[in-house]
Formats: sequence, C-alpha cells, structure tokens
Amino acid sequence: MATFEFKLPDIGEGVVEGEIMKWLVKPGDILVEDQPMVEVMTDKATVTIPSPRAGKVMKTVGKEGSIAKVHEVLVVLETEGAGSAKPAPAAVTPAPAAAKSNGASETPVRATPAPVVAAPRAPTPAPPSANLEGVKVLATPATRRLARELDVDIRGVRGTGEAGRVTMEDVRGFAGGAGVQSTGTYNSQPIPQLRAVSSPATPGALEERIPVRGLRKKIAEKMALSEAHVVPFTFVEECDVTALAEARERITKSGIEVTYLPFVMKAIVAAMKKHPTINASYDEQANELVVKRAYHFGIGVATDAGLTVVVVHDVDKRSIRDVSAELKRLSADARASKSKIEDVQGSTFTITSLGAQGGVLATPVVNYPEVAILGIHKIKETPVVRNGQIVIRKMMNVSGSFDHRMIDGHVGAAFIYEVIKYLEDPNLLFVEMV
Repeated sequence: MATFEFKLPDIGEGVVEGEIMKWLVKPGDILVEDQPMVEVMTDKATVTIPSPRAGKVMKTVGKEGSIAKVHEVLVVLETEGAGSAKPAPAAVTPAPAAAKSNGASETPVRATPAPVVAAPRAPTPAPPSANLEGVKVLATPATRRLARELDVDIRGVRGTGEAGRVTMEDVRGFAGGAGVQSTGTYNSQPIPQLRAVSSPATPGALEERIPVRGLRKKIAEKMALSEAHVVPFTFVEECDVTALAEARERITKSGIEVTYLPFVMKAIVAAMKKHPTINASYDEQANELVVKRAYHFGIGVATDAGLTVVVVHDVDKRSIRDVSAELKRLSADARASKSKIEDVQGSTFTITSLGAQGGVLATPVVNYPEVAILGIHKIKETPVVRNGQIVIRKMMNVSGSFDHRMIDGHVGAAFIYEVIKYLEDPNLLFVEMV
C-alpha cells in the first residue's frame, strides 16, 4: 500500500484559493476513481472536486468554511500503488442562491440590514515591514483584489480572521490607519467589527448567531466592494407596456414560450448603441473607462443556496426566441447546480427583475466594476390619462442605478428613456433587429 497526498488543483484562471463548502467524504471511506470528494467555492463558481484515483481516505485537511489554497494538501489517501495522479477534472456548479426572481429572478437591491450584536475589535498594530519576501498570506481573492486597489501590500497586514486570515476590514483599516487596524467609518460614523462567533440557538434565546460563509459571504463581499467604490444615483420612470404585452401574447399563442425579459434585454442593446458608455466598466488602477463592444448581460437567478448571476452572452446577436431559450437553460442549470464556469462569467451589464414582487421602485446596487444596472418591476393595470381620457393601461416602472463618477445624470436618464421607447413600441424593437 502507498500513501497519496491529493492537492487542491488549479481550478480556474486567476484563482489561488477557495473556501471548503462541503466535505463529501470522511476518514475511513473507500473511494472509487472520480468519486466526488469536496465542494470548493471560489470567486468564480463552486466546483465539485473528484478523487483522481481509488483508495481509502486517511485524512481530510481543513474544515467546512475554511480556506484551501491551490497546490496545498486536501486529502490523504491510502492507495494500491505509488505514482502521480491524473489531473482532477472539476465539475462547475453555480453557487446556490437565496429566494429569488428575475425574468427568471432578481439581483440584490439596497436594503436596511437586520440589527446584529457586534463586539468592537481592539486596534492591532501592523507587523514590521522590514522583510516581507516569502510571507504567505491567508486571504480570499476578493480581499487580495481590494488590497491591490488600495495599494496595500497584503503581506504587511496582520490578519484578525480565523487562523490569521486577512479580511477586507483588515485591509481597509491598514490603508486608512497608517498601518494600524481600525473599525473603519461610514458617513463619519464608526463601523464596529463583528466577532466570528457561532452559537447554536437555545430554547428561550433572544438571538441566534449564524456563520456567514459560502455564497452569502461572497455576496456580502461583492456588495461591500460596490459600497466602497461606487458613487451611485438612481433614476426611475414609468413605462406603458400595453403594446408589448399584446405582442408577447401573440407570440405565445403562436407556440413560442417567451417572458418579458428577452424584450427588455433587446431594448437595452438598442439603447446602449446610442449610449455606449453605459455598457462599460471602470478600471480604477488605470483610471480608464472600458467601453465594451460585446453585450453580455448578467441576470440574477434564485437558487436554494442564494443568488447566482448567470450571463447571457452576445445578446445583440441572438433572436428574442434564442435569448428566451438561453435564459431558461441558464436558470435551470443554476438551480440544479450544473452551471458551467462560462455561464457565470463575463457580464458587461446586469439586470435585476423582481418579478411579481417587483414593488413600485428600487435602488439596484451597481455590480462593480460595471457602471450601471437596470431594475424592472411588476406590471399592473393602472388608470392613466390618454388624450384627455382616463383609460386602463399596463404599466411598469424601470429603475436604473449608475456610477455617477462615470455616468452623468442626463446620460443615465436618456438611456432609461431610450429603453422605454422600445418597450412602449415593440415594432421599433423588431425593426432594430432586422
């Protein structure tokens, strides 16, 4: 018998570590080749890693919720012989999402967080910076990216997270405190740090502590990035979609199943051609606005584990029927945890659809580093004035949030009105696609 150390393989471009989401094996288990062993979440997606060979599990390294680095040992196996194993294929699955909606689902909007009990963390002096060569740092990819954006050498930041892990708060505190950790501020008010304490609920308890990890943690980090970098403004206008509803009904009666979302997506493409800076991202390091010539739209999909944003690529080159079919496929794969990595990458613009619970309006959170996001709301019959008469029309509100650093108010408003123009007269939309 021989011992084989299985190391976390390279599971994607630029990915250097991942969070252990779920162990599928335990010491003592007998594995066959390609049997799933562990689910690991990265900034890109959740991957299920199989065993590269048959054997008995002698040891698993790392508990659920801890960080595993690429090329570090994950599992120790007892095998029949020695030798190197073949590379382990990784089956990509979209990180599950919380309750959702949109042409298939929704994307996060600003909301008041629930109150939590917080414990301030004492300031931590920065470590000596004499020689940082070779220093290994435990931090997520998002934290490393934030350090680069703030021009912080992450090797000089003392981590206050589990096992010395450097958190985003540690990086911000180091950047803003000349090498000393701080609680940070928002609107000149101190932000207390939360202790990573988990305690099960007990009968009669007035509070319960739930570990924030996995997809919810990724969403929290993404929202924090947007809050830290984007200067948002939101523009809302109503849209008469009566004609669009009639056009959709005619298409549906012809045997083609289609929701409203593909029409919205095609209207956005048409509007972006007149306002190209909306389809862009802001490269802060290079101080450049990167205008995209491709139209890849991210759509939020609700899954059992949380919000997953899937991406419909090349919307401009697809028919409404094709966009509808692709949305259906992506949504089904996301809910079944079968998304491929290309299905969740590369968005140039994000759409949030709150469906039947769309409300009157919202302030969608810009998907940083994109510069804009569009929210569509529920359609309802509303009395409106047309030609001096009160009539019933099908109305829907449209909310657009924009990064005011790059998008001026009149540009954002003009873009919204251009989208509305195509939704109110779908004939123009069909002409645009010819």
